Amino acid sequence: MKYYTGTLAELQEKASLASTKQVLVGIDGFVDMIVHPVDQRSGPGDQFQAIPTISDFAKRIASAAGKSANIELAPVVEKLGGNGPLMANAQSAHGIKVRYLGALGREDIHPVFQEFAARTQAISIADPGVTYAAEFTDGKIMFGSMASLDSITYQQLCQLPGEASLIEIFDQADQIAMVNWTMIPYLTDVFKCFLSKILPACSKDKARSFFFDLADPEKRSNADILEVLGIFSEFEAFGKVTLGLNLREAEKVDALLGFEPLPNTPENLQAMARRIRHKLELDTVVVHPVTGAACATPEGSAYAAGPFCNKPKITTGAGDHFNAGFATARLIGLSPAAALTVAVATSGYYVRTAESPSLEALAEFINTW
Repeated sequence: MKYYTGTLAELQEKASLASTKQVLVGIDGFVDMIVHPVDQRSGPGDQFQAIPTISDFAKRIASAAGKSANIELAPVVEKLGGNGPLMANAQSAHGIKVRYLGALGREDIHPVFQEFAARTQAISIADPGVTYAAEFTDGKIMFGSMASLDSITYQQLCQLPGEASLIEIFDQADQIAMVNWTMIPYLTDVFKCFLSKILPACSKDKARSFFFDLADPEKRSNADILEVLGIFSEFEAFGKVTLGLNLREAEKVDALLGFEPLPNTPENLQAMARRIRHKLELDTVVVHPVTGAACATPEGSAYAAGPFCNKPKITTGAGDHFNAGFATARLIGLSPAAALTVAVATSGYYVRTAESPSLEALAEFINTW
């Protein structure tokens, strides 16, 4: 409870700084179809029982082996999605000035992104992917169609906003967040061009920071993952780098770096974050399982328990809201422990309400959870 009190004091002192900060977020974009796989239907519309857990869903699929099956995906809502838009939306709600660069529609902005695009002065570079997010009580499974993201290349960026415009928007940003590396095949090459062409042309007197998120790299090769981790380290020449990892991603990265696995405890989460940070020579590594989060920074490591929700209203985007909370908190100068508390609270507020909180609403939520 002590670090909750400390967080509220830090927020009261520094929340007003949010409106003075500008961030650039990218670089994906998805139309999210939130669905509930149907177990038994008793009538039209919402008259059905959903398959409750991922294990139950797996059994239903396995029972169709050698036969066939028809599983209904009942729609819940169609909304903007993608790691970048969800993170950008949350930081915008915090009061940060957000500029977006990503896949919101090639010829025209897709309807689910129109208000978001206007608010963030978005530069759209490709058509969005489409995700069917099947939600269960113990997690979610994302079924994605993302061929349009193959067109996100540095050449494409130079044809659309243009290299001069890229330099300008990078130069204006206090923080640059580039997320969902896994889903964008040429993003490693794009990062290399940012390092060689864009950032060297930016002003040297700005205290710039970076935030990166892999987004479930299971389908990418170990060599690809190790390559991009090394590239994240190169961004340290231009500002402080934070690498955000959920627990599964952290365990994957930890193993690739040659470390032995650790049981999931608050102390071990901090140890894992510390050794990943040290090995990759990054400013900050943050690891967030469902029940809390840990980080390692130059100021030391910290852990914060989260406001776990047994019956969330929505889970798709919870990790992106965590990232937004942590990135915003560090951008306005909060301590590692306070930043973790803001991060888990931003995620916790979102899964309960399906809305992104302001910093004022967040302080009230922290005060009452």
